Order: sequence, then structure tokens, then C-alpha cells
Amino acid sequence: MNDELVVRLDHTLTPDPKRVIAKLFVAGEDAAVVRTRAQSLIDRIALLAEQESARLLGQVMERFGDRHEGLEDIFLHHFDLVRHRISHSLELSRTARLLLGAYFTHEYAVEAAALCNPSMVIHPDQSGLAAGQLRAAVSLRQIGEGHLSSIGFVTAVLGPAGRLDLVDRSGPLLIGQRTAAEYRRDLLAAGLEENGCDNEISATVLGLLPERYDDATFDRIVAELPVDLTSRSTGPGTVELLRRINSDSYATDFPPGTRLEQQVLWPSTPPESNGMEDARFVLFTGEDGPVYRATYTAYDGRQIAGRELVSTDLRHFEITPMRGQGARNKGVALFPRPVGGRQLALCRSDGETIGLTTMDHLNRWRTPVPLHTPRHTWELIQVGNCGSPIETEAGWLVLTHGVGPMRRYAIGALLLDLDHPERVLAELAEPLLSPDRIERDGYVPNVVYSCGGLIHDGDLWLPYGASDARVGFATVSVDRLLAAMTPPSVVG
Repeated sequence: MNDELVVRLDHTLTPDPKRVIAKLFVAGEDAAVVRTRAQSLIDRIALLAEQESARLLGQVMERFGDRHEGLEDIFLHHFDLVRHRISHSLELSRTARLLLGAYFTHEYAVEAAALCNPSMVIHPDQSGLAAGQLRAAVSLRQIGEGHLSSIGFVTAVLGPAGRLDLVDRSGPLLIGQRTAAEYRRDLLAAGLEENGCDNEISATVLGLLPERYDDATFDRIVAELPVDLTSRSTGPGTVELLRRINSDSYATDFPPGTRLEQQVLWPSTPPESNGMEDARFVLFTGEDGPVYRATYTAYDGRQIAGRELVSTDLRHFEITPMRGQGARNKGVALFPRPVGGRQLALCRSDGETIGLTTMDHLNRWRTPVPLHTPRHTWELIQVGNCGSPIETEAGWLVLTHGVGPMRRYAIGALLLDLDHPERVLAELAEPLLSPDRIERDGYVPNVVYSCGGLIHDGDLWLPYGASDARVGFATVSVDRLLAAMTPPSVVG
């Protein structure tokens, strides 16, 4: 075992039920047989006298006002969403509109069930630090009621001498405001290919679209399609598919001055309606300079799909689908820079093997080259990565996870050649980190799992989820870790 290489730090993040967001609530829609009771609720509220409405609204604001920023704006927004059910002859005061919005709102505890699967990157703000310190942004998978996952954050200060400080996470949370996206023609074409759609309408639209386009451009091109195309039996279905593929791309913003700890990336499209899972953040350096990128798994309750986040400041995020064979399963992790002019990623497209995939000229991830298959007894069920490769002078350090008896997850490591990452130079034959007696118990027992760490001051800083119940932190001397790795052996 290699557990002696790891120094577990005395810091733990546990799920905090006080971290809540305000969501739309429509009575009856959560029932097994959906029968909205919105109209009858509106009718009952409309009968209240203005004085009684003001009294009730005052109670609501007293109880919940300090738990949410801009709560009145949230109530008015939710009122607008159900306004169509209100009689045109009914004149409602601002107080009545706010109260109606309150009845159509509920709190959701984003991490009431679990907190797990963190990744760590350098924070965009490095001001005000002492010598030997580095500020890091840690992403978190937050799981609430119904096993619905979202992405949250915490700020950490690393160093000096192995010290770790975590910024207070208390205070109101904010869901990002969805904004208009700039769409990409290549991703639309790849999405059409994956859906097996190749007809005159799809070909015509692709031929007329620029490389980047917005909703107005798309709508204009569709509106100007010849009637002898749109009148075909396949016309409406093709146009609907085009719109649905476009909707997989969107952007979300947080107001200036919002603390990272307040931000919640919340599911915003049907494919991710049941969760945004296991974000793997990396600070990517390319031709246009450094940019934050992250891959995550979108889940709709039945199917999974790969998604990518891009941000320059961890405040404005652009979300796009990932296309191609290499992105057709969980666990895609991007390299932090191009290698030999290629954009590379680790993946597990077959569900059990760590592979290396390359992006082609159409921005699709190619069929992967296998790097590491389940070979050791502690990983015979499946293997995968624990975040993006980390560059060292010796090679690309890849944290892995392996699943063994009793579905026990442990963290291992590989070392890949810097110039030819398809070559595995070394590995840990035994786990680097395994669940201890405390870490083995939780929402999903017997699991330690990370979505990425970073190197600072000669140490690998590793945040990790423990049985989907809490997040722990550990450090590992990079030199000692590399010295413990040996050339891959043949396992009989």
C-alpha cells in the first residue's frame, strides 16, 4: 500500500442543509399523476384582502429575506411565470403579485444529501497573499433531494508549509442567470450526425449558417427556407431537431462582486435536468491565453451526455455539448495545454478503460487509444481518471481511480510521456489513497474519488470525496510519489 505517502489534512467539508436556493414551485407537479393546482391556488390568494396580503408577505420576508439575495425579484419572476393563469379582469397590486410569487416558490437545499467529487484549480484572484501561498478554486458536486446534482464552489488558500485555509461558505446562494449563447456550426453538424439526420433541410441550413451564429441568425435562415423543403413530411421534425441541438449550448452569468462561494451552476437544459455531475476543472493554456475549462456529465434521469464549461473569470460560463466517440461516457478530462499541436483528453468510452482521445478538425473527440485497463486486484471492475493530467518534468501525472471487491473505490496514479502521452511510463501498483475507517461510511459507502488536484510548492494538493458524504483534503510530495512509481508490469 502507498497510503504512507499521503498526508491527510485536518479539514473536512460536510453537506450544509442551510445552503438553499429559491426555486419555482407549482403545486401538483410533484405528484405521481401530474395535475397542476395552480389555478385554484391563484383563485384563493386573489380573494385575500390587501391588508391580509401585506401581513402575510411581511411574515415571509421576515422568515426568508436574509436567506436569499433579491428575494422580491425572485417572487416577481415566479409570478410572471404563472401570470397567464390570472384573469385579465383581475387587477393585482404589487403586494398581491409578490405574495403570489411567494406561494409559487420553495427552498431547495442543494447539498442536503451529499457533497463530493471536488476538483481544484488556481483561483483567478491571487491578490493579497503572503509568501508561499496560492489561492485555489475548488469545485464541488452538490447533491440534494431526488439525487439532483449541481456545481458549487469553495475558495482555499494553500501553503505555506502544508497549511490549508478554507473560506467561509455561509451566506445566500445565487443561481447563474442564463443568457443568450453564441452557437457553433461544427457542433450543430456533429449533433445532427449523432442523431442520424442528413436531409435537404439540415444540409441547407448548415450551408447557410456562419461558423458562429445567434438565435436571430438561425431563425432568419429557417424562416427563409424554400416552401418545397419545409412542406415535406420531414420538415417540422428536422427544424425541431435543429432547435433542440442548439439548445444544448447556453451561457450563464453571475453579477459582478458575487463571491465564488455564493455561485451555483444549476441544471438549465432538459439533458441535464437530473444533474450536472463530476465537473473536472482545468486551467487551459492555448493560443488565446489561459482559460478555465471543465467537463461534466449531464444527466436527464435516463441518459448521460458530455458537456464542457468555458470561463475566463469563473463568473461568466459558456456551456457546449461534447461530440464524438471519445466523449460518449463519463469521466472526460482535458489536458491543460495542446500536446504536439493536438487537443487531448482522457476518457472512458467503454465504461472500464482509461483511454486517450484527440479532437479532430470538426471539434469531435475521436475513438480513444487505450492507456490503462483493469489489471490490478484493487481495480478489476473498472478504472478511470481522477481529473486532468498534471504536468511535471517527469511526465504527465494522472490520478486514477479503480474499483475493486465490494465496489470499493481507491485512487492510484499513472505517469504518461510528455510528448507522446499514449505511452505509459510508470504506475503505482497499489493505491495511493483508500477509504479509511471513517471515510468508508456515507451516502455511497467505500469510495474515495477526486475530479482533480494541483501542484504547489512541491506537493500535490488533492481534494477528494469520501463516500459521497464529505470532502477531505490531502497532500503528497511529488518527488516521493514519482519515486514510488514503477514501469507498468504484466499482471498474470
